[in-house]
Amino acid sequence: MFWVRFLVLALLSQAGVTQTSSSPTHASAPPNPTEEQPPLNTGSLSFPWSHLRLPENIVPLHYHLLLHPNLTILSYIGTVRLELQVQNNTNWVVLHSKGLRITTATVLDQNLAHLSDQVLPVLHNPTHEQVAIFSPRVLTGGQKYFLLLEFGAELGEGFYGFYRSTYRTSTGETRTLASTHFEPTSARMAFPCFDEPSFKANYSISIRRSPAHTALSNMPVVMVLDDGLMEDRFAVSVRMSSYLVAFIVCDFRSVSATTASGVKVSVYAAPEKWEQTHYALKAAVKLLEFYEKYFNINYPLPKQDLVAIPGFQSGAMENWGLITFRETSLLYDPTTSSASDRLWVTKVIAHELAHQWFGNLVTMKWWNDIWLNEGFATYMEYISVDTTYPKLRVEDYLLDTCFVAIGRDSLNSSRPISSVAESPTQIKEMFDTVSYNKGACVLHMLRHYLTDQVFQIGIMRYLRRYSYSNARNQDLWDRVHFWRTLKHTSLYITYLYAGEHLDLTTMMNTWTLQTGVPLVTVARQGSRLVLKQERFLRTTHPYLWHIPLTYRTDTSTSIHRHLMTTLTDSVEVGEEVGWVKVNVDMAGYYLVHYDGPGWDDLIQLLKDNHTALKTCVCRLSLDKALDLIGYLRSESHTVPLLQGLAYLEAFYRMVERMDIPDVTQNLSTYILWYFRGVIDRQTWSDKGSVSERRLRSELLSLACHLGDLPCLEQAQRSFTHWLDSNSTLSLPADVTETVYSVGAQEDSGWASLLHIYTLSLSETHKHKILSALASSRDTNKLHRLLELGLEGEVIRTQDLDSLIVMVARNPRGHHLAWSYVQKYWSTLVDKFQLGSFSIRNIIIGTTGQFFSTEELTEVRVFFESIHEQASQLRVTQVAMDNIQKNILWLQRNLGTLRSWLDQQID
Repeated sequence: MFWVRFLVLALLSQAGVTQTSSSPTHASAPPNPTEEQPPLNTGSLSFPWSHLRLPENIVPLHYHLLLHPNLTILSYIGTVRLELQVQNNTNWVVLHSKGLRITTATVLDQNLAHLSDQVLPVLHNPTHEQVAIFSPRVLTGGQKYFLLLEFGAELGEGFYGFYRSTYRTSTGETRTLASTHFEPTSARMAFPCFDEPSFKANYSISIRRSPAHTALSNMPVVMVLDDGLMEDRFAVSVRMSSYLVAFIVCDFRSVSATTASGVKVSVYAAPEKWEQTHYALKAAVKLLEFYEKYFNINYPLPKQDLVAIPGFQSGAMENWGLITFRETSLLYDPTTSSASDRLWVTKVIAHELAHQWFGNLVTMKWWNDIWLNEGFATYMEYISVDTTYPKLRVEDYLLDTCFVAIGRDSLNSSRPISSVAESPTQIKEMFDTVSYNKGACVLHMLRHYLTDQVFQIGIMRYLRRYSYSNARNQDLWDRVHFWRTLKHTSLYITYLYAGEHLDLTTMMNTWTLQTGVPLVTVARQGSRLVLKQERFLRTTHPYLWHIPLTYRTDTSTSIHRHLMTTLTDSVEVGEEVGWVKVNVDMAGYYLVHYDGPGWDDLIQLLKDNHTALKTCVCRLSLDKALDLIGYLRSESHTVPLLQGLAYLEAFYRMVERMDIPDVTQNLSTYILWYFRGVIDRQTWSDKGSVSERRLRSELLSLACHLGDLPCLEQAQRSFTHWLDSNSTLSLPADVTETVYSVGAQEDSGWASLLHIYTLSLSETHKHKILSALASSRDTNKLHRLLELGLEGEVIRTQDLDSLIVMVARNPRGHHLAWSYVQKYWSTLVDKFQLGSFSIRNIIIGTTGQFFSTEELTEVRVFFESIHEQASQLRVTQVAMDNIQKNILWLQRNLGTLRSWLDQQID
């Protein structure tokens, strides 16, 4: 208790308040901390608030937060003094708290005088994660008050709130650190607060620590006190939401540089991983400078730290000034990281730095519009990396992002981009493919329709208007819809290209407020294109989008635009036109189907000239689709090759899991024959562009999986040489996982890889090893991996969800993984929290491997057995829809695939 009292006095002294006397005649002095005050009679009090969201009658202005974590006993104590603005008369302060022991509550007036000499009651509502403090004197509307709370808690075991993590050194020593992760609703697990995004406030944070550790927070340290224990006092933060607050106590090392505008950028990691921080530093500086120019708004903080946390559930978290990352998302080791690893690190850094504007500077009003954060950050990855690292060819991957979104959006269980979310579980589920991928793809479509310049100016206006504030969906469209103020300017003339009278709000509401992806059917009638739109899903509900169509013809190189705002429409193209391609470069978030000879014309065009068109995203029969990708044998560009390869591999893994021997064998034979020339041209090296290296990695991985003898022999030779060198030989990073996967099929190779996994200091390298271990055909080994994952020692808990999915994707392991999920469901929820990405990944990753009505029934029965939890999750219905879609696909296409393959083999 002494520590708590000491922290209170220290916190008050920071504000210029001293305890001059314990006499009651000095009203401004706090009571003597050793005296017990009589408690108020709380028998007649009941919790004053019944809603999930906090009342708005009190607004936080400034938090003075003092924390003392103890990394030995794994707990912490703290005090927080909240400066409050009272809007209406009240006796209650209602705020969030979860799992905290609040020992003392005091209310002071704006002169820091106590309103009561009695111990104030603290009422708890655990269901809503709220506490209420009763003041016997009315808090008057229009006045400021201070709420002083003393509290303590254990450092969490999971990945939310203020939690503990460990890492192991090369000598086997285990070291402990404490870190935070608050988004979306976990700041309340670290300190009592108004834990909703609209309650923005300033934060003054102080942390007490041992001299052996470093303390980090959102702002730089401005004062360090030393009385045996160190106390770091950080500068006052800018106004921000509670979920962006962050603090870390660790023993990490850092590397630093300064941007052109004077921002100090630092990258932190465990001491033995310090050498892996240099690429991230270079990328962060370059990307931060890009965003300052693109948004024409300087980064507002004096520093930006990026920290690799050994135990971290998500990819990264954009805490303002103190971004935290999973190690694989920040650290880059040139000896073990592949081209894809480098691209991933660059994209994640770009994503989190984009959040410093989209999310931090301007925050959504409520979580229903989280896409304003995540959709923009995802899309800005592509804009920023394309400019700063053009050799990474990041634009080649945007299409994959949209394909994933379309796959989710074609299910009945999909949702609008902007959706209702109230409970913490519902809010966590908003961080999904719809918010990230679909949000990015819709913005991509809008940018291409409005032109780059109009789009950029519109978002600059949005950021400036709502800086340090909150915004809704509508606010974005209002700020982008600005061209009517620019008549007679060159920019206005530019916008005329897209259409002066566009009703942007009406158009974009059709994309953000309704579910699904549109299918546009195109038919030729003489000189006109006849168009029809519908949802890409059989439904009786009429859906209507305002679709910004683009199209090209064989008579012109121009891209034509047409806004389709009705269910049916038509455009004039001319009698002389031969072929028409709608949705140029797949910039629009919609699918296309060609009635009549349209598909035959395009297939023949690609066979005659495979460079004539870029990607097609469309609905057509399986045999037509297979005919369409038939031109790939003459294709030299890596993107369409990768896309065609991905489709064929997906078909193969599907029939392999279903154990359909004739189709499996014929498809394997066809793929190896079809890609023979490309496979033979590959070298087992890291040479070439990023796209070429990615193609090599994917192609050789599939070839070895299909049993291609030359591939297997080369991989086995490389694995043997690597083992003989005692793993000192550096394998080419792009083929390392393939080499390991081949080597893991033998008992000795599997055991050696598991041993090396325990010693490796590179998380990227360990991920490749884990993937190889999970490819074993020995179910006993797969079972052992799952046991190690559950124990959390050899395989970290943060990697457990990925491990389960890896095992599920193994034809020998998909039922094993699902059984494991059913058996340890409660344990998994305890580790990861209901609604989290990890739980959703586990559910989708395991059930997505099922293709039979028996498996569908089994999944349904399990979800019914956990009804209380399953009913809170949208992802359970997504899983059921996925299985139903798989069953339907097989029913419709297995016979076609078998017949088509028979013809090709003949």
